[in-house]
Amino acid sequence: MEPLKQVVDFILHFDKHLQAFIQDYGPWTYAILFVIVFSETGLIFAPFLPGDSLLFAAGALAATGSLSMPLLLGLLIVAAIAGDAVNYLVGRWFGQRLLNAKRFRLVKPEHLAKTEEFFQRYGSKTIVIARFVPIVRTIAPFVAGMGKMPYRTFSIYNIAGGILWVSACSLAGYLFGGLPFVKDNFSLVVLGIVIVSVLPIVWELAAGYRRGRKTVPTQVPATTSPPDEPA
Repeated sequence: MEPLKQVVDFILHFDKHLQAFIQDYGPWTYAILFVIVFSETGLIFAPFLPGDSLLFAAGALAATGSLSMPLLLGLLIVAAIAGDAVNYLVGRWFGQRLLNAKRFRLVKPEHLAKTEEFFQRYGSKTIVIARFVPIVRTIAPFVAGMGKMPYRTFSIYNIAGGILWVSACSLAGYLFGGLPFVKDNFSLVVLGIVIVSVLPIVWELAAGYRRGRKTVPTQVPATTSPPDEPA
């Protein structure tokens, strides 16, 4: 069990192990980064994989010359777009069947409800906005496929969102990852990015709770007479 636990920890916290992996495996780092980004966006059961923090860490290491920034951006943009496209197709062809499976549940009901709420509020733009919201990022293309969003519409937002997300997070790491404070407190910075990434979910949950309280119907006093029956 101990080796398995180490493998799981390595995958879940690959952003923290990235520098050591580059030193040990060199060019293979690009392959593992591609697989993780593709899986986190393309596999409905893998929303737990690192996303924003991984892109930031990769960008920061590109600033030191450990990775090629142009190659990194190109590969990871392709991974993000391809992942969402696969997730959409799975949702379109097998979505309802997977949700109805009794032996195992791939999507938590609360995560699905939160993603559907995003679609109700933002429509097709959810595909772009969700890129910056953990968990919703993984489930949004699946729900879009289930909802039969036209593939052309989905593709436009998918491409725009993939380019924007990968570029923003990676370039942030490239520009700020070399600062002395960031270099000396890299783990804390990565943790901060994770917390900031989760803030939109917390904000939406709080807003939803407030809206729910406002829409709770007030009870009619017992002394109030019922409306007159129609003649």
